[in-house]
Amino acid sequence: MAEAQNSPTLGSARAGGPPPAGSTTAGSIAVAAESTVATRMSAPPSFDVADFPVPHGREEEWRFTPLARLRGLHDGTAVASGEGVKVEIEAPEGVTVETVGREDERLGKAGKPVDRVAAQAYSSFEKASVVTVAKEAVLTEPIRITVHGEGGVAFGHQVIELGAFAEAVVVLDHSGDAVLAANVDYVLGDGAKLTVVSVQDWDEKAVHVAQHNALVGRDASFKSVIVTFGGDVVRIHPRVAYAAPGGEAELFGLYFTDAGQHQEHRLLVDHNTPHCKSNVAYKGALQGQDAHAVWIGDVLIQAAAEGTDTYELNRNLVLTDGARVDSVPNLEIETGEIAGAGHASATGRFDDEQLFYLMSRGIPQAEARRLVVRGFFAELVQQIGLPDVEERLIAKIEAELEASV
Repeated sequence: MAEAQNSPTLGSARAGGPPPAGSTTAGSIAVAAESTVATRMSAPPSFDVADFPVPHGREEEWRFTPLARLRGLHDGTAVASGEGVKVEIEAPEGVTVETVGREDERLGKAGKPVDRVAAQAYSSFEKASVVTVAKEAVLTEPIRITVHGEGGVAFGHQVIELGAFAEAVVVLDHSGDAVLAANVDYVLGDGAKLTVVSVQDWDEKAVHVAQHNALVGRDASFKSVIVTFGGDVVRIHPRVAYAAPGGEAELFGLYFTDAGQHQEHRLLVDHNTPHCKSNVAYKGALQGQDAHAVWIGDVLIQAAAEGTDTYELNRNLVLTDGARVDSVPNLEIETGEIAGAGHASATGRFDDEQLFYLMSRGIPQAEARRLVVRGFFAELVQQIGLPDVEERLIAKIEAELEASV
C-alpha cells in the first residue's frame, strides 16, 4: 500500500477546479494529497439558502460529488414529500428530549451551514429534536436516535447538548429509503465528554447529505465515529470548532463502498483556540465497478491557536478493479507556535502477500480475505465501545465480503 505523508506547511493556499497537482492514478485508483487547505467554500457560512449559488460541479466543495444523483437537494427542486423519515429517540434517565420549532435559540449554535444543501435543510425543516444531558450527569446507557426512511424527501435538524462535566454516548442510526438533507449539532459544555456513533446503513437507492457541527467547550472531549455502508449517494460533512482552550476532538470513520455507490466524507477541524488537540483516522474498503469513495480532511490552525496538536490519517483498501478513491488531506497553519501537526494518506490494492501467507497455513481464500479486511478495520471498530453495535458492523463487513467472493 503506497502512503503519502506530509509535513505541516506554514502559510495558506487555495486550489480549485481540476484534481490537484501531485495527484496520481494507478489503474482504477486515484490518490490525491496536498499539504495546504484546498477546500474553501464558494460562499461564507449562512442560514439562508439564497446566499449560496446553485452548484455546477466545478466548485471546489462539489467537484467530486455527482450532483445529478442528489435528487434536487442541491438546486432547490427537492421538496418534502411522501412519508419522509421517522425519528425515534430512546434516552435514559437524566436526559431531556424535546421537539421544538424553528425559533428555538439552541438551533444552529454549533455552527452555520457551509453549503447550499445544508442551508436548504436548515430553511426547510418544520420541527427539530433537541436532546439535553443535564450538568454533571454521567449516563450509563447510550442515547439511541433511529432515523428510518419511509420514502420521499425529508429535511431534518437535531441538537445534542451536554451540560458542564456531563458524559454521554449517542448512537445515530440511519436506515430505510429516503432523500434526506439534515444538520446535526453537538454542543459540549466545559469538561463534558461526548461520543457519537453515526451509522449510515441505508437501502441502495437512498440519498443522504448531512453537516455535523461540534462546538467543544473548555477541557471537553468529543469523539465522533462515522460508519457508512449503504445508500446510492452519502455525503457527510463533520466540522469541529473549539469554544475555549483545552478541548480535544477525535474523528474516526469507517466506510465500505460497493459497486455504483458514491460515499463522500469531508471533514474540517478548525483550531481557532489555543492549546487544543485533534486526531482524525478514517479507513475505507471498496469493491465493484464504479464504486467511488471521497475523503477530504481539512485542518485549519489559526494564528491564535498556539499549542495546537493535530494529526489526520486516511487509508483505503481497494478489493476489486473498477473502484476509485479520491483522498485529499490538507493542513493550513497560520502560526509556528504549535505542539505538532501532520497528515498521511494511503491507498492500495488487496495485499496478495498477506493472502498467500494465510492460505499457505491452510486457511481457505475466502476466510483469509475476511481476516485481512477485519484486521484492517479492527482498530476503528473498537473505538465504538458498544458491543452490540460493534458486532452488527463486523457482521455487515463480512456480508459485504461474501458478496464479493
